[in-house]
Amino acid sequence: MYRKELNERSPLRVFENSIHGGLGRGNIGVVVARHGTGKTAFLVGVALDDVLRGKKVLHVALNQTVDHIRAYYDEIFSDLARSSGLENAAAERLEMERNRNIHTYSGKSFTVHKLRHAISFLREYAHFAPSLVIVQGYDFEHASTADVKELQELAAEFEVELWMSATTHRDAPVDGKGIPEPVAHIAEAVAVVVRMAHDGKSSVHLTLLKDHDNPEVASLPIVLDPTTMLLVKE
Repeated sequence: MYRKELNERSPLRVFENSIHGGLGRGNIGVVVARHGTGKTAFLVGVALDDVLRGKKVLHVALNQTVDHIRAYYDEIFSDLARSSGLENAAAERLEMERNRNIHTYSGKSFTVHKLRHAISFLREYAHFAPSLVIVQGYDFEHASTADVKELQELAAEFEVELWMSATTHRDAPVDGKGIPEPVAHIAEAVAVVVRMAHDGKSSVHLTLLKDHDNPEVASLPIVLDPTTMLLVKE
């Protein structure tokens, strides 16, 4: 299978259709799940889909190392190449490396100002203009709506899609749409919210909780395979 066919058959095409064409530049999407459910795999899958379409991705991780995040990409790419029979896998891996940039921040050193500076630097001096930015490990619990709107303004300023992850807990309170804390209190500042949860058997199911301003949300006929950590159609 060649890259074009792989992209066309990706379960992410189903996901995009479910949210009316995708997240959209200038918007924030958040994947929420309990610890260890597969949030990083989901975000890396979204990123790989973009880089294999020739788009640029900036992956920002808080309290994790560059090597740790790179290992996730390498593992998931290898599983994807093997399961799909991807042609020219070595060349496609190089393409992934060229189109992906990883930044990490330790402790509480991350700020929106630093992220804005990083994107500006990449665009001006590295000729690397991301269309997708991933922020992993953001502290939603202590964030205000104004804090998240500042991130949304950054996404609009640089015309990027911004995907983030949030860890929830078993007894976390939820709002009227089923959105759990720590995201419920800032949900008005994000466009899309997706929940991941084990089905009690062998798969991780995705549930769409918020789809822009649409009052009705679609069901997602895709799951995360816990063996390969790849999104697959049910």
